Amino acid sequence: MADRNLEPGLTRSRSGRITYFPDGLPDIPDRHPARSERQTFRSERTLVAFQYEPDSDDTASLDDDWSSTVSSQGTKYVSVGNSTTSLRKERATKQENLQRTLSKLSRASPLRSEVGDTDDTAAVKLEAGPEPSVPARDPNVVDWYGPEDPENPMNMPRWRKWVITFTLSFVTACITFASSVFSTATLVTAEKFHTSPEVMTLPTSLFVIGFAIAPPIWGPLSELYGRRTPLFLGFLIFAIFQIPVAVAQNLPTIMVCRFFGGVFGSAPLAIVGGQLADFWGTLDRGVAITLFAGATFIGPIGGPIIGEFIVHSDLGWRWTSYITAIMGFTLWFIAFLVVPETYAPVLLARRAARIRFATKNWAVRAPLDEQQFDWRTVAQKYLLRPFAMLVFEPILVLVTIYMSLIYGIMYLSFTAYPIAFQEVRGWKPGVGSLPFLGIGIGVLTGGFIIVYMTKTRYARLLERDGKVVPEERLIPMMIGGFLFPLGMFWFAWTSNPNITWVPQVLAGIPIGAGIFMIFLQGFNYIIDVYLMYANSAIGANTFIRSAFGAGFPLFASALYHNLGVAWASSLLGFLCVGLFPVPFLFYIFGKKIRQKSRYSPVK
Repeated sequence: MADRNLEPGLTRSRSGRITYFPDGLPDIPDRHPARSERQTFRSERTLVAFQYEPDSDDTASLDDDWSSTVSSQGTKYVSVGNSTTSLRKERATKQENLQRTLSKLSRASPLRSEVGDTDDTAAVKLEAGPEPSVPARDPNVVDWYGPEDPENPMNMPRWRKWVITFTLSFVTACITFASSVFSTATLVTAEKFHTSPEVMTLPTSLFVIGFAIAPPIWGPLSELYGRRTPLFLGFLIFAIFQIPVAVAQNLPTIMVCRFFGGVFGSAPLAIVGGQLADFWGTLDRGVAITLFAGATFIGPIGGPIIGEFIVHSDLGWRWTSYITAIMGFTLWFIAFLVVPETYAPVLLARRAARIRFATKNWAVRAPLDEQQFDWRTVAQKYLLRPFAMLVFEPILVLVTIYMSLIYGIMYLSFTAYPIAFQEVRGWKPGVGSLPFLGIGIGVLTGGFIIVYMTKTRYARLLERDGKVVPEERLIPMMIGGFLFPLGMFWFAWTSNPNITWVPQVLAGIPIGAGIFMIFLQGFNYIIDVYLMYANSAIGANTFIRSAFGAGFPLFASALYHNLGVAWASSLLGFLCVGLFPVPFLFYIFGKKIRQKSRYSPVK
């Protein structure tokens, strides 16, 4: 019904909006018809959406949650129109002016409409600045309200950012812990299921293969539905798949469930890196990524240590999976409470939805709403382009081979260390897994070196030049490339049982530092070189690297039993020496190679 307090021809709709309809009819529906932007002024009775300064009564008609936002911005959408009488008198001249106004609206600067106090008409004044040389942003496309918008993840308090970062790092560590903890049950389960130890290395390999094939699924899902949905879905199903492994009565059950545990467990590994970039700036992001990457290595190193004590205790091998499941469900619950959605396009899409329902202006949308999900594009981005880049990009090829070798040796060490300390030195199970602590200390040491160089040299270059060339990422990688083969030779030639165990355990420190510095800085270098194609590059890198991680444990036992600890470790060290020049090569010639690259936008 019409409000008696309003001017003639105006009415208040059921949603509380003040509208001016042709002839002032109160029975016009209070929702906009479906329309495109170009069809807004298609007829006399079509409603036109403008921006205006809302009065307190009109703003108060919205729900509390939205009205506070609208009031702070001073902007809302309403419907205005001309009376039939006015249109009849001025139809001939107004029609031409209306079309001219429409063309300006699609590209104009900030617009403002004012509803005047007239008896028969609603005078609409459009104050437009000079036409820009390029089209301005569509006012119906939702964006952040400004650099201080509290809903922008970049503006979260630092303490909250660190809480989220540590929580996601623990989630990652839980998954990588699961990848290696079952390796400690190899001999026990081989005896129980009457098979060879080599066959019982397959559960570890299948888990890592799951890491390789699933990221092309989780990547598109995180861009379409945001970070939370695929992250928590994958992590929850990962935890569930630990239970069938724990109660398995046959080998196929273990194999299948370990594989799917890796598939769903790869969700955080594929998503968390991008999620940290959602709310951290350049320098702090480097520290946060270092923490996340450290968790990906601390987890698999901690798996054999804890697993050995579990397997050889009264709990038995099944509790390696029970413990993982308990950790998974607990961390899932904590993360669900702590970690918000951080993907900006999805947050803006949700904001646009709130505005649409609050204002009944169905033209309001977010950039994500304008994108059409296309499986062909997804296949090209995550399946075809990664392998094309492996063919045409020498930077990606050599860095991937280097990182894959290091990654494979890390998983091979889960077999090599028990042979070196339990079989050769005669240490008891459990105690024989403690030398892995040396690698863990090395990982932490490598992380501290990277953080220090990021906060000093990298920060100075960024402040001085405003940007840093990708090759600066290679300096810690050079240091790691020296430390890793040094540690392997050190480990190899102190393995004689007649030599005290101390130097062989200490060899794990340069091994761990080298692994971490090569891996993390190679990862960062790929991102800096390929930028918008980084997802495809990382996808190719992950596939090859995971294949190495899955394959190396399969021949580890034969390698160390046939060549012995000294020569087997030396062989791996020589392979690393062969790839040692890679970061130096790209530090010197990287710029020239990038200039010829078809995928690197950084010239």
